[in-house]
Formats: sequence, C-alpha cells, structure tokens
Amino acid sequence: MTTIALFNNKGGVGKTTLVYHLAHMISRLGVRVLAADLDPQANLTAHFLDEDALEELWGEHRPTRQTVADAVQPIVDGEGDVMPVSPREIAEGLWLLPGDLGLSQFEERLAQEWPATLAGGNKAAARTTTALHRLVHAAAGTVEAEVVLLDAGPSLGALSRTTLLVAEQVIVPLGADLFSAQGLRNLGPALRRWRRDWQETAQPRLPAGIDAPSGAMQPLGYVVMQPSMRLDRPVRAYQRWVDRIPDLYVRAVLGADPGPVSDDRSHEISTIRNYRSLMPLAHDARKPMFDLRPADGAIGSTQRYVQICFAEFRALAQEILRRLHIDPAA
Repeated sequence: MTTIALFNNKGGVGKTTLVYHLAHMISRLGVRVLAADLDPQANLTAHFLDEDALEELWGEHRPTRQTVADAVQPIVDGEGDVMPVSPREIAEGLWLLPGDLGLSQFEERLAQEWPATLAGGNKAAARTTTALHRLVHAAAGTVEAEVVLLDAGPSLGALSRTTLLVAEQVIVPLGADLFSAQGLRNLGPALRRWRRDWQETAQPRLPAGIDAPSGAMQPLGYVVMQPSMRLDRPVRAYQRWVDRIPDLYVRAVLGADPGPVSDDRSHEISTIRNYRSLMPLAHDARKPMFDLRPADGAIGSTQRYVQICFAEFRALAQEILRRLHIDPAA
C-alpha cells in the first residue's frame, strides 16, 4: 500500500477536484483506492456524496463514528484513543474515508502534543500524533487498498503536518502564477523540517508499541492546473510562470541547487487543462467530468471536451502509477 498526499500551501488550485478525479480514474485502472478526506473543509466528501448521504453523515442525529472527526473525538475529549471508521464504498475498487468540518477541533490538540512527542516518552502525546496514521492504515487494510490518496488542507499548521506524516509520497497541485510560486517556497522548507523533526527527533524516542508512520513525505512531482485564459491574463504571463516552475520546484521543494536556472521538467507529472465548463454539469450529475453523457447535458462539442478530459486524467493516473512502480490491472 502506498499513501500519497496532495498538498499545496496555496488554496484554490483545484486540489480536491484533482483528488476526486484521480481516485475514480486509478480505480478504473484496476488499482484499489481509498480516498481519505483529511481537509477540515470536507469538500472531497461533498464531491463524493449526495445531499441525503451528507445529511445522514453530518446531521444532528447521525450514528457515531462515521467520519474522521468522529474517529478522533475521544482524543479531543481526553477520553481515549482514535476509534476505527469503516470506509464507504463509492464504486468498484473505490472507497471514501469521510471528512467532517469538526476535524478542525483536533488541530489544537495536535499542536499541544507535538512538543511532547518530540521530547519522547509520552504515550498519550505519541498516540495523538500518530492517530491519523493509524486510522488511515486501519481503514485501508479493511478494503485492501493499494493506493491511499490523502486530501490535505492548505495550511502549514499542526493538522497538515500530521496529515503529511501519514504520506509516503507528496504530489503538489499548483497553478502557474505568483501565488502558487510562493506556496512552493513555503511548502518545501516545511516538508523538510517536518521530515527531519519526525525521523531524527521524534521516531527514535517513541514509546514502545506505538504504530507510527515513517514520515517519508517524498516529493513525487507536481501537476500544473491550467487556469482559464482571459483577456487580462495573456498566454505569455501564464507561460512565464510555467517556465519558472521547474527551477523553483527543485530549489524550494527538493532543497537542491541545480546551478544555472533549470528547465528540467522531469518532476512535472502532467498539465491538466481547465475544465470549468464541465464542473457544473458534473456536480449536478454527481459524477466525474469524464463520465458525463448527453443525458447529463454534455452535448455537441462538449462531449468532445469530455473525451479529452478522460484521456488527460487517464494519462495522469497512469503516469502516477508508473512513478510508484505499480502495474495497473486494466
């Protein structure tokens, strides 16, 4: 099993949409996928489930332990350890570990326990810091997931740090603009600091018997989410930032010095064009954009756009699996 976090300090780049469509497409390739919604905004869960399911999941009279927030509530309340949550089957080979806005309450507890985890010897602190790791791995084990996609929030706070500890690999979705560039500059040092603090300080001091993550967080590459082009945003401005990203990624995220400005695009997994015209149709139909049919309103030239969308996401999923050395069954 491989855990992959999709993460960028810059919000609004299409991260959750990317996780949603990747989860569907990777499962279509015959690889069993668990999508874990660890972003307290819970937008991924809202992508997967209709309003009736969301009401049952988040409503006042909901059953207990259905979401990630429910799972960590005993820790938040100081009454116990993380509780298991059963993933929801979405389609053949695809499951969701549902999120909840209540997960934000866990952040304060994580921040409080981090220093004690680094100091070592504190079982309660170690259990808190490793709670999401144990929850995700237990859920993935019940469905025999081969790939776990983690939707992480955009902050550099305690919750994102704990989410990234769960990840063996990290994919960075980004736009070609100044804000995403600054996000890379913030993200890279944070990843290296979190990895170093965990592997060199916390791990050697963990109490015996704690199931803990490796904290690898290895950068797998980045995906450029192409914006819609407008008259006030000429193609030249977009291309200028696209050309800067390879060098910035190597320096900021990998922490390497490529010497002269690098144009090595080997870390670019793919560029996904803007499919904003398909999004409202996909939302209404409760399905991925590449599954839209004429009955969903995808008629005429729009259907050709759907076919291009399918081809791009299939190529992206195949490239990610190739980089992970996973052979798809389909």
